[in-house]
Amino acid sequence: METKNIMIVGVGGQGTLLASKLLGRLLLGKGYDVKVSEVHGMSQRGGSVVTYVRWGDRVCSPIIDKGQADCVLSFELLEAARYTEYVKPGGRIIVNSQQINPMPVVAGAASYPENLVEKIAGLGIQVDAFDALTLAEEAGSSKAVNLVLMGRLSKHFEFTTQEWMEAIEHSVPPKFLEMNKKAFALGQSA
Repeated sequence: METKNIMIVGVGGQGTLLASKLLGRLLLGKGYDVKVSEVHGMSQRGGSVVTYVRWGDRVCSPIIDKGQADCVLSFELLEAARYTEYVKPGGRIIVNSQQINPMPVVAGAASYPENLVEKIAGLGIQVDAFDALTLAEEAGSSKAVNLVLMGRLSKHFEFTTQEWMEAIEHSVPPKFLEMNKKAFALGQSA
């Protein structure tokens, strides 16, 4: 099997690392060679967080180079725009349409860019933008955006919902399990 590549990007504290671990666990359970690499940056201060998930018959490196990502799963709109050059031709970006102002915008030194979805689509990238935050809140917590996005991502895999649920059960603390399963289901059906 040809190696597949997904980048999971967001802002520190959004749950990108849990999402990558969940995806890695699912892929390992299906017998793939899986490599996951995390780049934290200034994650504790609201900075970018990037995780690479690569899988196939044999994966030698955990790093995804520019033009290699089959998909970028983005927890925030500006983060999606930052990583467009990593998407391979014919690739896609699945993005939460939420906007989190970076420090230069908060400080008044810059403005949040407008029309990002249209600009990304103008690059020839398939864009699936939707309001994952509202669905996460419907599930019970704004912190469940990660599982809403994983539900949306699951539409592009041939794995069963049961296989995803088993990966969630092994990745999420029991006290948050039902809320996260609900968030996943809302993302999957959105």
